[in-house]
Amino acid sequence: MAEHVEVDQQIHISLPDGSQRSYPAGITGYDIARDISEGLARNALAVLVDGETWEVNRPITRDAELQILTWREQKGKEAMWHSSAHILAEALEALYPGIKLGFGPPIERGFYYDVDFGDYTFGAHDFEQVEKKFLELARTGETFERKPVSKAEALAHYQAIGNEYKIELIEGLEDGNITFYHSGNFVDLCKGGHIPNSKVVKAMKILNTAGAYWRGDEKNKQLTRIYAISFPKKKELDDYLEMLEEAKKRDHRKIGKELELFTFSEKVGLGLPLWLPKGTRLRETLVRFLQEVQEEAGYEQVVTPHIGKKELYETSGHWAKYGEDSFRPISTPQEGEQFMLKPMNCPHHCEIFASRPRSYRDLPLRLAEFGTVYRYEQSGELHGLTRVRGFTQDDAHIFCRPDQVKEEFKAVIDIVLYICRILGFEFTAQISVRDLEKPEKYIGDPALWERAENDIREAAAEMNLDTVEVAGEAAFYGPKLDFMIRDALRREWQLGTVQVDYNLPNRFELEYTGADNEKHRPVMIHRAPFGSLERFTAVLIEHTAGDFPLWLAPMQAIILPVAEKFNDYALKLRAQLRKAGLRVEVDERHEKVGKKIRDAEVGKFPYMLIVGEKEIESGGVSVRKRKEGDLGAMSVAAFEAHMKGEIEEMLK
Repeated sequence: MAEHVEVDQQIHISLPDGSQRSYPAGITGYDIARDISEGLARNALAVLVDGETWEVNRPITRDAELQILTWREQKGKEAMWHSSAHILAEALEALYPGIKLGFGPPIERGFYYDVDFGDYTFGAHDFEQVEKKFLELARTGETFERKPVSKAEALAHYQAIGNEYKIELIEGLEDGNITFYHSGNFVDLCKGGHIPNSKVVKAMKILNTAGAYWRGDEKNKQLTRIYAISFPKKKELDDYLEMLEEAKKRDHRKIGKELELFTFSEKVGLGLPLWLPKGTRLRETLVRFLQEVQEEAGYEQVVTPHIGKKELYETSGHWAKYGEDSFRPISTPQEGEQFMLKPMNCPHHCEIFASRPRSYRDLPLRLAEFGTVYRYEQSGELHGLTRVRGFTQDDAHIFCRPDQVKEEFKAVIDIVLYICRILGFEFTAQISVRDLEKPEKYIGDPALWERAENDIREAAAEMNLDTVEVAGEAAFYGPKLDFMIRDALRREWQLGTVQVDYNLPNRFELEYTGADNEKHRPVMIHRAPFGSLERFTAVLIEHTAGDFPLWLAPMQAIILPVAEKFNDYALKLRAQLRKAGLRVEVDERHEKVGKKIRDAEVGKFPYMLIVGEKEIESGGVSVRKRKEGDLGAMSVAAFEAHMKGEIEEMLK
């Protein structure tokens, strides 16, 4: 089953910079890397051949697009984590003879392996010895040797050792497309994408374990899933573990509870957040902020129902694509209609566009809505505010002429850039396009897809955005520009998105009358700078550790009377400041002022106003700023001006 190579055959290799090079067929990725530079060859972990990860020593026998993968690229990290999963499995087999392995893929950060330990018990007390064995094996410099096998050979191998999990996987594979990988004394069913040898891995840590039903099916046996991560340098592992500790402190679920922002109730339903008063203030401040930005940019606010007839989502294509991830339709026994909890806002906005005749003079029409949508997520996938079943999108749809697409798209980018600047977010921009090898994932005319993808490329280039292009990440109806936000811990989150869509206007038969008095199809731009209020708030909490900027803080100041007899003055002061538009509360507890100050610091109030005899006499306040200490005495008017000036400066 070896790959056939013609003698003296030349192949053409296309590189990411757009250049092409010719090489003899059978050349390896390592040799190509070395032809580019010795340094690149030294750092090469794997290669991407037509989008598929290969080992650097695997012969390339055809024309191909090729990228050399190092630790800097996510795919390079995944190659190391894939190989690390093999080393982990080998270590486990050595320490626990007779265990049965499921599968062990790389994930966004690290890797896991699902294992049936049989009669063995495995827990945190076993981590250290497994890590030690892992590193012992890694230091031997094991290579990962690819061996194509027939389906019969593969089945015979795992039947001999009695691993029903691998047998089930093999039975679902086509003969002629099955490979084993050998490393040291370990053999695994694997399609490949490995590092040159195990010595590349210098550090590894088991992070935790969890129960996982085989292939995610609750009817199957529950296996032990071992999560781990590895690095090419010990210092990188140390830095990562330090980041994890900091992430625990910043966990939005923990801070959300401490600051009384949101809660969940099993009686209400899993994945359905309840916003508490302080969290609602935070949320509504974000909403007002974006509404003001949108109004300046010419958007009109609309409101649509939380449900819609099933046929609406059949027309849009959402039922066919997302029906499995939606709540079941609601039937009306009286009239036999079927309704769905709204999974998307865009079909509703299409119907608003269609509600009356439109002229080219009406375009662009920009409709905005903070619309709550509902998606069914499995309970095991739910996570605080980042993965919920009901969430509110800061959704808008721009209906425009084809000649307006690029300028409208650039105007949306401007809004996203403004939001990122105001909140101190760094980001990378990702152009998400089709996977040309899986056309069944998408709807519409390929020519319109190509046009939309080029619209996005040109708009991003004209805005001087550094972008990466990722195939297969487009929405089913159109390509998009995704903003990957980096938080204070350098973690990346996909939040804002802008999409060009030539397809939904066709499906809904939307029309406008052009200057030629003929009917034309509008183009639709979908955009959500926050993405969703829930996910955005979660990221914002973890980015700031709950220390929100003054303009956004749920409570901007707290008044601390030094004794109960000063409470009346504090309450009058609160009323005055609230009338001025500031969010202020009073700590009326019978506690010493020192404790009130400490509690206010923990509660992350930006300002503390201390009032006592002296302040009543002067009609002013003594001001403390969180983390900075005393700012001295101020009149109430001066404090108002100080606060408003600070907020104004922040929002410039």
